Amino acid sequence: MRVLLFSFLASSICLSAQATKFELDKAHTDVTFKAPHLMVSKVKGRFNEFSGSFEFDEKTMKVDNVMVTIKANSIDTNEKDRDKHLRSKDFLDADKFPELTFKGTKTIYEKDKPDKIEGDLTIRGITKKVILDVDYNGAVTDPMGNRIISFDAETKINRKDFGLNWNKSLDKGGWVVGDDLEIEIDGEAKEVKAAKASEPAKK
Repeated sequence: MRVLLFSFLASSICLSAQATKFELDKAHTDVTFKAPHLMVSKVKGRFNEFSGSFEFDEKTMKVDNVMVTIKANSIDTNEKDRDKHLRSKDFLDADKFPELTFKGTKTIYEKDKPDKIEGDLTIRGITKKVILDVDYNGAVTDPMGNRIISFDAETKINRKDFGLNWNKSLDKGGWVVGDDLEIEIDGEAKEVKAAKASEPAKK
């Protein structure tokens, strides 16, 4: 996933060393994947329903509490019958396992920037350690005054580690689906603003 989770956008650097919570901006973020197909090409797809959050300190560049949740039923490869098959028991078994999740456990830094995020990826109820390669692209304030972080994050997994075992052999050797999946999450995350205290009722 380069999911599953980070291109960071926001404006001037905060003066305080206090982490701020950010949530993935669904309108400006993509969760995509690539899977080898027929030994000669790749099928590209995406998940249309997801959510995610993390804490980020713009001064120290520290990232904590990364969490991404993806709805299995939202898989989309632009082919109706294939998507139905991917949701079935042969693959994601979306009725029994409706969500894929990634929970960060450790952030690795290079030159004071987040470079890799280690964490637990869960698919079909199976949890494995994975490492997301992260590119931090910067931080800005958008025209509406929202703090935005831009990020790219990607990883590669073996689908069979997560029970995605279905396959068919080809007449001249090889398989319909390769084992290595490339997963990527890129886009933007928006600062979660603290709720304003309600004004006292007027008498």
